[in-house]
Order: sequence, then C-alpha cells, then structure tokens
Amino acid sequence: MATTQSLQMRFVTQAGTRVTISLDNPRDNLTEAEVAAAMDQIIAKNIFVTGGGDLVAKDNAQIVDRTTSVIYSAQS
Repeated sequence: MATTQSLQMRFVTQAGTRVTISLDNPRDNLTEAEVAAAMDQIIAKNIFVTGGGDLVAKDNAQIVDRTTSVIYSAQS
C-alpha cells in the first residue's frame, strides 16, 4: 500500500472556467499564506496557457491524500 499527497491549486480563468494545477509531495509544514502567495505569483507571471484564457483569480487550494492498494500486478 502506498500513500501519496498532492497540493491542488484551483484558479478561475478569464472565461470563468476553473483550472487545477497539481503538485506532488508538498512540504508537510506548508502554510495557507505560502500557498496563497504562490498562487498570486502564478497569476501575476501569467505562465500557463488554458483554453479559458489567462488565470485571473484564486478559487481554492487543498492537500489531497491518496492511498493506492495493488490488487494484481503482472510485475512480481
């Protein structure tokens, strides 16, 4: 069984759609202020291209924990 975490940051585009950027293995002591500042930088730098246009606002951010249990694998 393997457990992984990801930081999911969701933004609003010019068209009003939502776009999620996901980063694996976020630091354990990540703060709300650090995530908000990073999201502000992503918006300010305008480095991502989306079908809905530029990222214009923060929507939300969350840490997602996933546990994977292998039931079958041909690679033994």
